[in-house]
Amino acid sequence: MFYDDDADLSLLDGKTVAIIGFGSQGHAHAQNLKDSGVSVVVGLREDSSSVQQAKDAGLEVVPVAQAAERGDIVMILVPDELHRQVWEDVAPGIEKGNMVLFGHGFSVLYGEVEPPPDVDVALAAPKGPGHLVRRQYTEGSGVPGLIAIHQDATGNAKDLALAYAKGIGCTRGGVFETTFKEETETDLFGEQAVLCGGASALVQAGFDTLVEAGYDPQMAYFECLHELKLIVDLMGMRYSISNTAEYGDYTRGPRVVNDETRAEMKRILGEIQDGTFAREWIAENRAGQENFKRMREEQARTQVETVGKELRSHMSWINTEF
Repeated sequence: MFYDDDADLSLLDGKTVAIIGFGSQGHAHAQNLKDSGVSVVVGLREDSSSVQQAKDAGLEVVPVAQAAERGDIVMILVPDELHRQVWEDVAPGIEKGNMVLFGHGFSVLYGEVEPPPDVDVALAAPKGPGHLVRRQYTEGSGVPGLIAIHQDATGNAKDLALAYAKGIGCTRGGVFETTFKEETETDLFGEQAVLCGGASALVQAGFDTLVEAGYDPQMAYFECLHELKLIVDLMGMRYSISNTAEYGDYTRGPRVVNDETRAEMKRILGEIQDGTFAREWIAENRAGQENFKRMREEQARTQVETVGKELRSHMSWINTEF
């Protein structure tokens, strides 16, 4: 693990960092770097809804191509499916000896973006959502992160990546070195099998089971979704739950996540490793995201979503911005 003392922020002195995109991660990276004394420029489309937000944060905003030209370090933080398109604007501005950074290795690993051989290519990825990266930085702490070096043309790629990680606050929490392949494949697997796909499907199935058995949908929502947010930090610290809950954990959990579930997890990992998922997602985007948008709309109409939206509207303490 690398911490603050292992990274030299002064390596960014005299350099301009171009942040391409100002979404969840982009706004946090740009503001944290600025507050760390780094020269930052934000690259956005002129019609982007984020332009004013970035300007309100005291950041200079220019078109993507111009940002890439000015950046000694160019961090691409637009969604994965836009990398191929955005790279067309970025590539002409990348000069020999520059560094191209990514927050996720997908587009490089699967060939959507192919940087030239005379530049550094690295990964700097906080392991947390952007609003948390920003908040913890302002509080004096930091979200742990990853770095990975895909291409070291200058011989300084690792040191620069660590300096960048320090600038956004990650070395406060600790930075782990990995590879583009490992970061991408484990990240996709975690999202699909556990954090997003697995958890969402489990919540949906639990909610449906209770409602179909005649229980109040609001009670089902609280028990299967709302409380999940409260208990997730207690995993691995079972002393914080009741003995009844702990006993049910040990005896019933393996019946839900059983051998069949584990076998399906292995199949999901295999589809990530052999590129099946990447090809499917790339094809979906090139076809206009028709299936993706349909599934998003269908999910928004499910009972657990409508019940949850109504209940959350009465919970003034919940920050619904993110």
